[in-house]
Amino acid sequence: MLRRFAYTLLTALAAGAAAACGGAEDTAPPVATPSVTLAGPEAAIGSPMEMAYRFAVAPDAPAFAEDYWVFVHFKDTDGELMWTDDHPPPTPTRSWTAGETIDYPRTMFVPRFPYVGETRVEIGLFSPATGERLPLAGETEGQRAYIVGTFDLRLQTDNLFVVFRDGWHQTEVAGDSGIEWQWSEQEAILAFPNPRRDVTVYLQVDQPATGAFAEPQRVEVRLGPAVVDAFDLPPGPFDLRRISITADQLGTADTVEMALSVDKTFVPALIPALRSADPRELGVRVFRVYVQPS
Repeated sequence: MLRRFAYTLLTALAAGAAAACGGAEDTAPPVATPSVTLAGPEAAIGSPMEMAYRFAVAPDAPAFAEDYWVFVHFKDTDGELMWTDDHPPPTPTRSWTAGETIDYPRTMFVPRFPYVGETRVEIGLFSPATGERLPLAGETEGQRAYIVGTFDLRLQTDNLFVVFRDGWHQTEVAGDSGIEWQWSEQEAILAFPNPRRDVTVYLQVDQPATGAFAEPQRVEVRLGPAVVDAFDLPPGPFDLRRISITADQLGTADTVEMALSVDKTFVPALIPALRSADPRELGVRVFRVYVQPS
């Protein structure tokens, strides 16, 4: 999510479009009207943020020449970019038709960014190949980035810090992106303070090792012997699980221990197709675990 490098590249590429980026009025006809509905007027650092996207395609819009991505920029009160959540829409733009309305939900995790206060959300459509941005309808301060809302970013006050206890490998980071993850072993333990009320556990997980298994892994999440979630995880994009757990299921202990287990693991160094020297036994890759009290 933290993609400052991507933003810099896109800004440089988009600067070549005179109407969109040169400060002159953009007279190109808009291909769609974007809007975003936020789950609430504020969001806490580190928390999941539910966002509902809508693109009302113009009645006279031409066919889209390629599958454009949605860029989403979060800016502070000085207009400085803090982080992004660029993504391909679930329905590729080449499938959008004139007069159609495209709706989809998306959950974004607010990064641990050193800022609190009003945060502006800007979105647009861009070509991942060239950086070209499409003209849309709406309020903009230039560069074909359209203001769709604001919210107040605040500190996290719920003290439900999740500890990766036993059965986890060391934290890894993807270059300058700031994206972190930890690989599990066959069984791994997560622990957090017991809020003694119902919670929703957000679990963002994936399996990037294409070719490691002939079939998807089976993942279980347990509290003691009770299975609170179970799902198949094939190689590919993130799977974001929302696990509803009652106060009774959490028990009476001060600390809740939640087990995540997989039916099979792999060692990258033993799979020639992966071309890896990694000797570790790996289960699944976990990016986020967030416990939200009801």
